[in-house]
Amino acid sequence: MKEPIPTTPQNLSKEATDWLEGRRLRAWELLQQGWSQRRIAEALGVTQGAISQWLKRVRDAGGVEGLYRRPNKGAEPKLSAEQLGQLPLLLEQGPQSFGWWDDVWTRDRVCIVIENRFGVRYHPTQVGHILRKLGWTPQKPVRKAAERDETAIERWKKEEWPSLKKSG
Repeated sequence: MKEPIPTTPQNLSKEATDWLEGRRLRAWELLQQGWSQRRIAEALGVTQGAISQWLKRVRDAGGVEGLYRRPNKGAEPKLSAEQLGQLPLLLEQGPQSFGWWDDVWTRDRVCIVIENRFGVRYHPTQVGHILRKLGWTPQKPVRKAAERDETAIERWKKEEWPSLKKSG
């Protein structure tokens, strides 16, 4: 919450956090100086209806606080705080414990786990936001064949490759 700003007309608009808030506060300052709504609207480049709405906000809020910017609350989270706290513990078990063959979490897979465990559906993009909030970062899977034999590859590099290389 903001600290109270002195209500002297000259100080309000200078303390605004954005230009829209500053414009509303300037309208209030001008009204306190005796300007008409029509004259304020013309001076600030808005309609008289906008000025009326701003004054209604002052009345409804019980003071000039109604003119300050109100942060958008956004939608209520579908997962409770407790469920959100359980999610990292579930993901630490790894994708294989949930039936996938490899060890890579994708947003789509996390969507499925959330829906199966908590009964909540999210779009993969939103799951990306949730994972970022939890401190998880995107990972790129290592693309290697499951049948790959590292020992045989190293032996081939040391024994056979030199004989195939062009001698110069």
